[in-house]
Parts: sequence; C-alpha cells; structure tokens
Amino acid sequence: MTRTYAIGDSHGCLAQLQSLIEQCEVHAGEERSRFVFLGDYIDRGPDSRGVLDLLIDLQKWSPDEIICLLGNHEAMLLAAIEGEGNEARWLRNGGDQTLRSFRISRAVGIPDKYQTWLRGLPTFLDDGRRYFVHAGVHPDRPLDQQDEHDLLWIREEFLAHEQPFERFVVHGHTPVSAPDLRPNRINIDTGAFATGRLTCIVIEGSIIQLAV
Repeated sequence: MTRTYAIGDSHGCLAQLQSLIEQCEVHAGEERSRFVFLGDYIDRGPDSRGVLDLLIDLQKWSPDEIICLLGNHEAMLLAAIEGEGNEARWLRNGGDQTLRSFRISRAVGIPDKYQTWLRGLPTFLDDGRRYFVHAGVHPDRPLDQQDEHDLLWIREEFLAHEQPFERFVVHGHTPVSAPDLRPNRINIDTGAFATGRLTCIVIEGSIIQLAV
C-alpha cells in the first residue's frame, strides 16, 4: 500500500465528509489506498450520528484500510458516559449537537454500538515514516512514551516546536485557515463545522499534497 489519505476533523459535517471521500475514491482509482481519519467526528456540526455511521460502515467494508483515530471530543463523550468527566463541559463544547443528532437528552443514551466503536479507537498510527495523531505529541518525550492526554489535547508545546520529531507528524485539533505544512508536521484541521472546508492530504512516499 503506497498511498494514504489523511482527513482532518469533521465535527458532524456529514455532507462534506461524504463528498471528500467520494473525491478521494475517484482520485485513487483501482489502486489500493489507506484512509486515516484524525478524530473529532462528533460535536458542533449538524450530523454527528451520520458521520459515525459512515465511518463504522467504511471500516466494516475494509477494516485494514480505514483507520479512525480517537479525538478529544470522542474522549469527552466517553468520559461523560462513564461518569469520569463533566457532562456539562462536553455540552459546552458542542455535545448538545451530538445529542440532537441522536435525538436523546443524555450522553448515557448513546447506543451501545457507537460506544463500543468509540472505545476501540486507537490514539495514533505510526507507519514508520509518519505519525498520525489527533492533537500532536509532547516534544520532550519519545514517541513510545507519549501520554494519551497530550495525544488528544496538546497545543502550545507541540505547535511551537521547530525541531524534527522522530516521525513527521500529521495532526488536526487546532483549526487553521488552510493546511499548515511545516518541516516537522502538517496540521489539516480547517474548521469544517465553521468554515465548511474539510481537508484531506494524500501521501505517497515522501510526497504530501492536497488530495483534491
């Protein structure tokens, strides 16, 4: 497998996600490719349930080629469900939109199939050349000693770091107006829920470019 499509934070924007995946599939043609979704599938946008349904279905069709990473918004939802976090905090960060898409009033009402899928999401993918993660990595720790909280939430220490990491980092989490390519990382969260722009990059060997 030589081609990877990485897609940024979709935040319930089902129409944009469907359109982008369809364009990537056309772009890929018959060549086998991998898709990596960088987390934050829920909250803020209009159809979190629809986004989850799409990703779950895609994984059933091709589990080895569809990689969905955990984002901090999924972590907040799971904490609210399990009583380990403040549900009000999740609601303030767009959780109310997720509840609306499920037509329920509490996080504990999320159907079991979605809870099971969310709990099984990995926090990163290391392909040997690149490190795919939701938020970033702590520059003071080796990749094999990263803290899960940093992988889901880090900003300042990671974004300000200009030296190479052990791998080139592909991430989202911090909205930018356009994909932000640096020598050591690329940020592809273009704030789809606010801007309508959902970003994907295609990686082939050492080449990274916008997919569509």
